Amino acid sequence: MPEGLVPMPLIEADGVDVVLGEHRIVSNVSMTVGPGEVVALIGPNGAGKTTMVRVLLGLLPPARGIVRRQPGLKVGYMPQRMAIDPALPLTVERLLRLAVSPGAGATARLLEVLDEVGAGHVAAGAMQDLSGGELQRVLLARALLREPDLLVLDEPVQGVDVAGQVELYALIARIRERRQCGVLVVSHDLHLVMAATDRVVCLNHHVCCAGHPEAVSRDPAFIALFGPQAATAFAIYHHHHDHRHDAHGEVVPLGSKTETSAHG
Repeated sequence: MPEGLVPMPLIEADGVDVVLGEHRIVSNVSMTVGPGEVVALIGPNGAGKTTMVRVLLGLLPPARGIVRRQPGLKVGYMPQRMAIDPALPLTVERLLRLAVSPGAGATARLLEVLDEVGAGHVAAGAMQDLSGGELQRVLLARALLREPDLLVLDEPVQGVDVAGQVELYALIARIRERRQCGVLVVSHDLHLVMAATDRVVCLNHHVCCAGHPEAVSRDPAFIALFGPQAATAFAIYHHHHDHRHDAHGEVVPLGSKTETSAHG
């Protein structure tokens, strides 16, 4: 792409309203996700985040406004939860086979993606036996098997402890760098997701504020919604986690003198 040109968004909402029955769920929402960009859609429970994702993916028509998607856009979707019948004998490999084209190389492909997300060791295991973190990695692998241009992650760290959450967000960052896909992360948690993203859209039935995470954390609308402690906690978290984690969750300094001295 010639220097100075801004790439077209992978997906864009312009002035979207959603009305279900007599209730206006979201009002005048505009947002974009570009190639290679991690965008966090945050807000309290019931703010309309999942509804907005359904509109972006074409699963729910807006009452007003327009959604534009790049032609041929491939989306990998990681759901908020997956209910597994404990009586169903379903292995990880069998689940992932449903998401990969059959034929020569299918097994190697799904094992490669499991390794990419750090879950190669559970390929033969039963879905019911997975820990919270392992389940999230398997669901992420399932989304990646679509070779997506846009990865949509709905509450991706749900049911995962704090250390596991940090590892998962570091993994998402590496996937973005490796694949150069756009990533939309939906979450009601603030500090981890904001520290791991390029741009934040704060939703509470309408867009309260949007922009770089540090700017959003100081926005009066954000503070009014989440309280003054939210901005302080974000600043503390962001300062103390200015590093990345490897596939095993080990801290890897980013290499500058400042970072080395801060974490050494």
